Amino acid sequence: MEMNKKQLILEMMQQLKKFLSVNANSPNETVILIEKADLPEVCRFLCKKKGGRLFTMVGSDERNVFGSFALYYVFSFDKLHHFITVKTFVDEADPSFPTVAVDLPAANWYEREVKDLLGLRPQGHPDPRPLVLHGDWPEELHPLRKEFPADLSYIPRVKSREVFTPYESEDVTEIPVGPIHAGIIEPGHFRFGAVGDTVLHLDAKLFYTHRGLEKVSEGMPLRKALFLAERICGVCALSHAVSFAQAVENVGQVEISARAKYLRTLFLELERLYNHIGDVGNVCTGFGFAVGVSQGSRLKEEILQLNERIVGHRYLRGVVDLGGMRVDVTRDDCLDIQATLQKVETEFKELVNILFSHDISINRMATTGVLTLKQVNDLEVVGIAARASGRNIDVRRNQPYAAYDRVHFNVPIHREGDVLARVRVRIDEVFQSISIVQQVLEQLPSGNIVTSIPPLQPYQWSMGWTESPRGETVHWLMTGPDQTVYRYRVRSATYSNWPSVPLAVKGNIVPDFPLINKSFELCYACCDR
Repeated sequence: MEMNKKQLILEMMQQLKKFLSVNANSPNETVILIEKADLPEVCRFLCKKKGGRLFTMVGSDERNVFGSFALYYVFSFDKLHHFITVKTFVDEADPSFPTVAVDLPAANWYEREVKDLLGLRPQGHPDPRPLVLHGDWPEELHPLRKEFPADLSYIPRVKSREVFTPYESEDVTEIPVGPIHAGIIEPGHFRFGAVGDTVLHLDAKLFYTHRGLEKVSEGMPLRKALFLAERICGVCALSHAVSFAQAVENVGQVEISARAKYLRTLFLELERLYNHIGDVGNVCTGFGFAVGVSQGSRLKEEILQLNERIVGHRYLRGVVDLGGMRVDVTRDDCLDIQATLQKVETEFKELVNILFSHDISINRMATTGVLTLKQVNDLEVVGIAARASGRNIDVRRNQPYAAYDRVHFNVPIHREGDVLARVRVRIDEVFQSISIVQQVLEQLPSGNIVTSIPPLQPYQWSMGWTESPRGETVHWLMTGPDQTVYRYRVRSATYSNWPSVPLAVKGNIVPDFPLINKSFELCYACCDR
């Protein structure tokens, strides 16, 4: 396998011939340095011809280190368990670069964010509107440039440049919803263009409570940054913590202990379980199925209380350490986990039977909010939403980490792409997660749970990733002097999936929007990092 991987990568490089240099950043990552003018051709080649998928994209202000800005487009080659990073420099005197988003729609948000936060302009971009910084933010201020003060408390606002889709027909009614909502929900603005009660188009505007965590992390000690990482999102706290810890460990080429790997797998699956079971109940809210809502919430609470009993925190904060784990489990903990999950599994099966025995619930979910496989592939949708439309990806299997290469599990795939398919994938994954937990408890090796991290060289970068309950989460890290953060970039599953929601809503009726939206179960905080 390793020889085949090297041979295929070598053949790829020989076919490409558009690079200044090629080197290995790590055993599973090849870096290609190119001229910025070649970005579209190189990225198109890797994605369209060689089957890579855009994993993340990072803009970095490296003027005070290497004399320019840098862009990193990272492609995952799942069958090879390998990444290829395309890197190019952008000079301050000409802070522009040719867009990749025309050929790779998934790059749309990445490049707009680079324009907002670093002032690097993607030439020919199909949608140059502001993204993270709303239209009333001064165009000349770019928060991720190093000279921008992190403690600046007030930004004078300007006349808004915000533009929504115009409608020429009098038959189209614009329906603005949010950003302040009636329920307990994070802020997001949704502007529907509807003919009667059928949605013709939806504009979704997010990033209303962006916290600037990537800016705040600059110069922060790595261990303190881990504390920050697990507070990006409440319900994916552990996934973010593990992703960050892996990024640090990969920079230092640290192999954590076998027991720590199994423990990470155990807790990651407990995080998936309470999310998936709760999310099945949340979807029922979208069509008023009160029994499903209450039973989903009750079973989620069982696992949250289990988490609190074994680690002291319902959402598993404070569990992960750089180099391993801060919390171990005892034999009594293992027995508690087994007993609780056995009970939850039995009662969850009953909930599933109730849910699928009602024609109303099936009719509301089936054929509602369809997302096609082509749309999923074009936008690099991940997680539940991708697998419900037939995209067979899961980084637990494709880019293994923790102990996922030592346990057996299936990746459930459905192809209908509707609300019902997204619910079915969640349900199937609940039973897979319970099986993984059981295998972990049976195989759990003895040994230490933490490995020391050696001093890390500054200005080295690496990634960490996890398959969070919503899909893959990627943390890209460049270290600074004295074991600090120089550049930290978080790409959550939510960030990848939000652009697909308006496509799933189109053609449905307005009252189905809450149901469709809940079936994706996307998190606003993961974007407002």
